[in-house]
Amino acid sequence: MSAGLMVWAGSVLLAVSVTGVNDHPLLVAGVAATGVALGLGLMEAVRTQRLLAWLRSPQAQVPQHEEGAWGDLTYRLERILETHRRDLQREKARLAEFLEAIEASPNGVLLMDANEHIVWLNTQAAHHFQLHPVRDLHQRITNLIRQPLFVQHLQSRNTQQAITLPVHDGRSISIMLRTYGEGAMLLLSQDVSERERNEAMRRDFVANVSHEIRTPLAALSGFVESLTVLRLEGGERERVLELMRQQSQRMQALVDDLLTLARLEGSPRPNPDHWFSLDDLIGRVMAEVAGLSAGRHQWHWPEPTGLELSGVESEAHSALANLLSNAVRYTPERGQIALGVQPLTDGSVALHVSDTGAGIAAEHLPRLTERFYRVDGSRSRATGGTGLGLSIVKHVCQRHGGQLRIESEPGVGSVFTLVWPALRVRGGVEQGASDLLGAESALLPWAPRGRER
Repeated sequence: MSAGLMVWAGSVLLAVSVTGVNDHPLLVAGVAATGVALGLGLMEAVRTQRLLAWLRSPQAQVPQHEEGAWGDLTYRLERILETHRRDLQREKARLAEFLEAIEASPNGVLLMDANEHIVWLNTQAAHHFQLHPVRDLHQRITNLIRQPLFVQHLQSRNTQQAITLPVHDGRSISIMLRTYGEGAMLLLSQDVSERERNEAMRRDFVANVSHEIRTPLAALSGFVESLTVLRLEGGERERVLELMRQQSQRMQALVDDLLTLARLEGSPRPNPDHWFSLDDLIGRVMAEVAGLSAGRHQWHWPEPTGLELSGVESEAHSALANLLSNAVRYTPERGQIALGVQPLTDGSVALHVSDTGAGIAAEHLPRLTERFYRVDGSRSRATGGTGLGLSIVKHVCQRHGGQLRIESEPGVGSVFTLVWPALRVRGGVEQGASDLLGAESALLPWAPRGRER
């Protein structure tokens, strides 16, 4: 029997026991009807309170299994809440995945409300602006970043143009502002330090090339005009032609070095399957630099090594010739120049080029391999250098997986070491490193020993 029928029966029995059936039948019926209504109302109130309590805390409460329409209503509400709970969990997972993706971005992302308070930021943005990703939340950003250019850009709400700001460690970031929602803002930041350095290098490179070409070109133009206007005879004419030849050679050397650099930068790393003799390479370079020296220097060369190197032989030739040519240019007459070959314990080979020249101050050493960098510009041009030789050597080393090391002491001399990696070295005669290097002369405290020729 249902709860409603039980309440109705109890009300009827109560009315009969109090008044009697025969005396007042209408009163009995009224009392019974009133009791039934009160009982049903009480039961509906109880069911309503149970349903409301469950709706207020569906996870803490267990839904009551009612009968009839209330049971059907409870079941349908339970299904709706379960669907809503699954949808909410799915959206939370999507949000977490989205935030994880933003966190993995190399760019900084910072969200602000309409009052410029920080709502959320990723790790990159915290690094770019030196903020704490938790402690600085809900702080006004202009209280934390007070650079006038940044504050002005933020207050202008300029969403069309990015600005560049200097930040810590001498780096620069580009920031872009976007608005969304009801006055909320999105701040995007990107580290552009490398791009700015490359752009500065490009500008310097163009300026340096223009300057290097302008000088011999102006000289050639002047000589051509002199030959056209003036009637030069005999020795004077020969002198002008010789100067023109020198300037033409200078321009040709510059163009050749530029083309070599372009080829090195645009080519893939060579495969380690082409081998060439190190002794043959040294022999050819010896003949070239001996002519450049013209007997003005004392030379020390290594004994035959029996080693073979892999890679592009012409590039190795260019690197070694550049190092020795620089030694000739910057070593005074009767100075000593040595080429040493040293097998290292890891299987690699070090080619040392040492001289007793003027030496280089320590502050210049990190920049020596930059294009057109000159310790003494006037002396470099006087000796015929293009300012690209060490840059070519560095690129050759990098392409073959090697290293270029530079040691120098003003007033003592310099040692340039080209290290060829072990996987590109094979062979060798059965003798110690001292035999390969020679043992007759020590040019510098750190210089390799070579065999005088």
